[in-house]
Amino acid sequence: MVQAYILIQTEVGKASTVAELIGQIPGVIQAEDVTGPYDVIVRAQADTVDELGRMVVAKVQQVDGITRTLTCPVVHL
Repeated sequence: MVQAYILIQTEVGKASTVAELIGQIPGVIQAEDVTGPYDVIVRAQADTVDELGRMVVAKVQQVDGITRTLTCPVVHL
């Protein structure tokens, strides 16, 4: 199982809607609107890195109101 944090920038005023919609995507564990340089932070999981990438590109980035994403895979050192 691969987990990652996805940091999301949104259009002004869209953070809550984006977080709510992303929270409904299968594989998303949690989606929260936050303050700072990013507007939404998501924790997601998938069976493989490739599957995680497909989720981000095909599902997360397609949500209306997103302007940029940064995916940070969780590592266990």
